[in-house]
Amino acid sequence: MSENMEKEKSGMTRRQFVAGAAAVAAGFGIGRNAQAGVESIGVGFIGAGGRGGSHMDCIRYLREKENLPVDLAAVCDIYRPRMEGKKSHFGIAKGYMDHRELLADPNVDVVCISTPDHHHGPQAIDAIRAGKHVYCEKPVTHWRQFEITKQLADTVAASDRVFLLGTQGMSDSVWHQMKKLVQEDGVIGQPLFGETGFFRIGDWGERGMGIDDPNAQPGPDLNWEAFLGDSPKKPFSVDRLFRWRLFEDYAGGPATDLYPHCLTQVVDILNVGFPDTVVATAGIHRYEYKLREVPDTINLLAQYPEKVTIAVLGTQANDHNTTPTRGAGQRQPVIRGWDGTLTIGNNKEIVFTPVRVSGAKAPQTFPIERGESQTEFWKNLLDCCKTGNKKTWSDMDLAFRTQTILQMAMYSAREAKVAKFDHGKRSIVL
Repeated sequence: MSENMEKEKSGMTRRQFVAGAAAVAAGFGIGRNAQAGVESIGVGFIGAGGRGGSHMDCIRYLREKENLPVDLAAVCDIYRPRMEGKKSHFGIAKGYMDHRELLADPNVDVVCISTPDHHHGPQAIDAIRAGKHVYCEKPVTHWRQFEITKQLADTVAASDRVFLLGTQGMSDSVWHQMKKLVQEDGVIGQPLFGETGFFRIGDWGERGMGIDDPNAQPGPDLNWEAFLGDSPKKPFSVDRLFRWRLFEDYAGGPATDLYPHCLTQVVDILNVGFPDTVVATAGIHRYEYKLREVPDTINLLAQYPEKVTIAVLGTQANDHNTTPTRGAGQRQPVIRGWDGTLTIGNNKEIVFTPVRVSGAKAPQTFPIERGESQTEFWKNLLDCCKTGNKKTWSDMDLAFRTQTILQMAMYSAREAKVAKFDHGKRSIVL
């Protein structure tokens, strides 16, 4: 949403809002639950759809089953019936239709952002500037918002706030164990190549996202202008509102919806920065429905100055995987180095296979310590909020490096060109 539009709707500019909210937030790192009289962390939820509800369930579980001092403090959605439904179901005290009002709530310490892709970056920036810690659903930004990705990375880096991207698979110890084997133990020698992918069947848009109310209309209970945000101005449509994953104005298909789940750990394990070049091909190969604009298939190659290549393959048209998956549809990564390769065997152990040369290292296996857990992922964020440790399992630095690859891939596929990265200017060049 433009600053002028915000001023017209609320009587204040974004700059004025951020300054006021920051003043409210100043002085606390962990909030105070006034009713209980004990220190606790208040979580505010921006976005009350299915994913937002899943996070609310998780926080309620941590409070009620694990007795953690965490509260569901507030919920926000631009569609009032959805907001009111979650507010009632979870017994949340405050409900808002404007995320800026939620950010000004002194009982909110941590913000969980589960809105359409094009809102993630701007809302996360507002939250950090308002003094809130952030859990942001993937992708960290929309595919066309590279400048916002960069701005968010700079905003987080300059703050003392904690950021966690919703790639919950990073709670799985296997990725941290593999990173140590590569970066500290040098098991594979000089890193060379990372291969991963995501194979799923289903469009997850026209058929996967339902329409809450086919008669919904913009008005006091539905803020269409707020939904559009910085996307192209389009007439109201229940399909665009409720099935937003179909439209390139708000989503990107597998590259930005699915690939953060399989690419984040590969970027982390290989410890690469930003790629020199990315080339990608994409298309709608199966789900050629009337409304669908985003691809269902995209494949990419990224080449790095560290002399490392990353390949990501995938489609939503076929869910067969050649290796056991660690997460539905996710292809197990293959991490290659000069001395050998790391893979996962039977979802139980990390397998090192040496290269076939004279004097090669011996084969090895390493047991996987623990699996993926959404609750442990949230606990990682909450622990970091309490300790001030900004190095979460999926922090903004890692999100920036991963999202840049995916944004370059989308531009490459759309323009049928090689996308290049200008390291000095931190910009994408076609």
